[in-house]
Amino acid sequence: MIISPNTAIQKPTVSQSRKIQLTSPILHIGSEVSRLNPFEYVQTGSRVYFPDREILAKALQQRGRLQNYIAAIENRDDITQLLEDSFGDSWWNTKTGNGEAIFPKITSSRKWTEQKITELRPMIRNGMGQLYIPGSSIKGAIRTAIAYYLLKHRDEYKVTPKVSEIEEKLREKLNQGDVSHSQKKKFLDDELFMDNLFTNFSLTYQDKKVPAKIGPNTDLMRAIEVTDSQPLLEDKTVNKRGKEVTLNLPVVAEVIVSSRFDNYTAKYRASIYTEMVRNVQTEFTLSLDTEMLSWFRHRQDMKIPFQTIDDLIKICSEFAQEQWDAEYDYWQNIKNNQNAQGKNLNFSDIRSFYELEKCPFTLRLGWGTGMNGTTIDLLLEEELKAQIRDAAGIKAPQFEAPKSRRSVMSANGEIKYVPGWAKFKLC
Repeated sequence: MIISPNTAIQKPTVSQSRKIQLTSPILHIGSEVSRLNPFEYVQTGSRVYFPDREILAKALQQRGRLQNYIAAIENRDDITQLLEDSFGDSWWNTKTGNGEAIFPKITSSRKWTEQKITELRPMIRNGMGQLYIPGSSIKGAIRTAIAYYLLKHRDEYKVTPKVSEIEEKLREKLNQGDVSHSQKKKFLDDELFMDNLFTNFSLTYQDKKVPAKIGPNTDLMRAIEVTDSQPLLEDKTVNKRGKEVTLNLPVVAEVIVSSRFDNYTAKYRASIYTEMVRNVQTEFTLSLDTEMLSWFRHRQDMKIPFQTIDDLIKICSEFAQEQWDAEYDYWQNIKNNQNAQGKNLNFSDIRSFYELEKCPFTLRLGWGTGMNGTTIDLLLEEELKAQIRDAAGIKAPQFEAPKSRRSVMSANGEIKYVPGWAKFKLC
């Protein structure tokens, strides 16, 4: 919908703006391409390289090997042998006559597995090839946290519909078979409650009223701005114990997808090879336009649950705690499996990770957060969550939803980490 000049609203000067330091043990934010073809990356025993394909093509053309490269692309073949034949055993150090690196170090990652990497999932990069966290990813997680908070505290903020009413409508959708359709599933939350929570507002600006649900103007999240993070550049620091630690370390790790058997013994489902960042430390800016916030009036008198940036951090932290408690319960019940299709599913380190009663993180971001982190599922009845999963995802009758989890293997081949947990610290 195109907003006419008479309807468009100019944003005023931001009232609150804070820099926030974001730290995370390990995370992955997906790129536009969910999986890379074999010719789009090259692996050695210790690193994974992502070539500048335009520069690579020119260099191969100069060596008369361009047609071989084109054939590899058409066949989706690995290009390692072609690179060795064209540039020698140390092909990753090759530069053009102009000094341009064909395999820039900034776009390479440590290889944390001895296995041959297949169907690699890359991390998002900016136009300079640098890893970063998009502001849209952070803002989307904040939006989910606000929705969860409003529905959990519905009486305090005069929220409609009730969670029980949402559950009733969901059951109707399930009975009609609507949830199984991908497009309807995508917009199901918006139809049932998200639109009412975030866009069912009218605005009053300079004595002009803008009715509810007129384009993006009436979306409450317009009052919140989140910048992209600073690039995740590899760096060194010394921790409190005097040990040198590498920050923002890009790695390609084996991610274990596991579930459980009826007796709660861990069950191996698959391995996924994913580019991730270990020991994340970066900054972004969170802004709240309190003047704009004052324009919003909900048509059903729902109260806005935040007025300051501190309020937003509190809302995110409460949602993180709910997820943390659910993950603790899940992992405490899972039993190790020493021989699961050749995998040693030992989750002792994961259980230790969740031992703290108070969640030390503010939000969970990106890949691996699952249903509990991207929806309000933790407010729904267990049976209904399982029905939604069975209708819209992979069926697992008689099991809780979500049934599976993703955990990350260290360079030593031990199941060590869970992705996505992030801590915010106001600078």
